[in-house]
Amino acid sequence: MATVNDVHVELVRIQKEIQEHLGLEDNALVFEYLQNDGKIRLDLITVNPRHNQSFLFHQVEGFDKVDAITRMRDYVVGAKEKESHYTVQWQAKNDTELHTSYFRASSVYDALDKLYYGRDMHTITVFSVTLNPVA
Repeated sequence: MATVNDVHVELVRIQKEIQEHLGLEDNALVFEYLQNDGKIRLDLITVNPRHNQSFLFHQVEGFDKVDAITRMRDYVVGAKEKESHYTVQWQAKNDTELHTSYFRASSVYDALDKLYYGRDMHTITVFSVTLNPVA
């Protein structure tokens, strides 16, 4: 049986794998664990340093934190083949700059859910959502 310290070491190791696979800096990813009906939900959140906004990358559920982060790693590694790529042009309330963000999502609605994650829908105006062609 793994000790608590072993679990933390394993979590950090897998977080680093995910970060490296996505090619993002340490401060650009937030791993948020939530208790949900006896399971652990992991929300992987990206933070864009240019406009200082955060968006949901993906959610998974697991039996514990290690199971959840392992499922997240598996998703990250295979996401390009499983989901479509969307470009969203948006503007934050009280901001004059138009921003462009990119999402992997199963549908337009899923892409918008990731954009609006953790915020009031009235704080962002969406100007366009485009399904990007497959390369």
